[in-house]
Amino acid sequence: MKHRFTIFALIVLALLSYALYQALVVAPTEQTMGDVQRIFYYHVPSAWTAFLLFFINFLASIWYLVQRKPAADIVALTTAEVGTVFCTVVLVTGPLWARPVWGIWWTWDVRLTSTLVLWLIYVSYLILRRFSTGSQTPVLAAALAIFGFVDVPIVYLSIWFFRTQHPQPVMGGGGSLDPRMWHALLINWLAFLAFALLVCSIRYRLEFLQRELEETQALESLLEPKP
Repeated sequence: MKHRFTIFALIVLALLSYALYQALVVAPTEQTMGDVQRIFYYHVPSAWTAFLLFFINFLASIWYLVQRKPAADIVALTTAEVGTVFCTVVLVTGPLWARPVWGIWWTWDVRLTSTLVLWLIYVSYLILRRFSTGSQTPVLAAALAIFGFVDVPIVYLSIWFFRTQHPQPVMGGGGSLDPRMWHALLINWLAFLAFALLVCSIRYRLEFLQRELEETQALESLLEPKP
């Protein structure tokens, strides 16, 4: 098991390194924005990865509400944590890209505002998981996760249905990319997905062991002879 984990971690490192090379060296410089456009290769894959993790969180939350499986609850927690990290990357890289291109760090248009709301929903989810100790916490968290996922399609579709400052999508929106840009984008997304899988697997294992330890300690306290 440890040997396989090490091999996978090395593969992820190699993918991330190759993706960095593709984004900074191989992909051509965008004619209008210049080199600042290279943030695109991290901003967009981070958003796609966050959306996928929130979708898995959504499915795991439904699974938990239906069957009350601890594994489903752990998957939901893990994907919410890692997804929130990637969503944070989106919110950080977005203004870094916007400032030299738009001349502003932030604007309260539908795409940006709904993304911030999405981040706040999942931060609230994690705060609930961290500070609530009641037996119904997983149920409440699952309900919040299902509600929170509603914002994901709103974020994604906002630039089609509303006038926004955010650029139109390169897929399905009439945009186009140089083939080398497409390659760099997809390689970075693959690298981010592999990295997310690696982190989720580590976090899942830690959470599983933590719960096993807590159950063992609770059982031992019950079996201890009363003075």
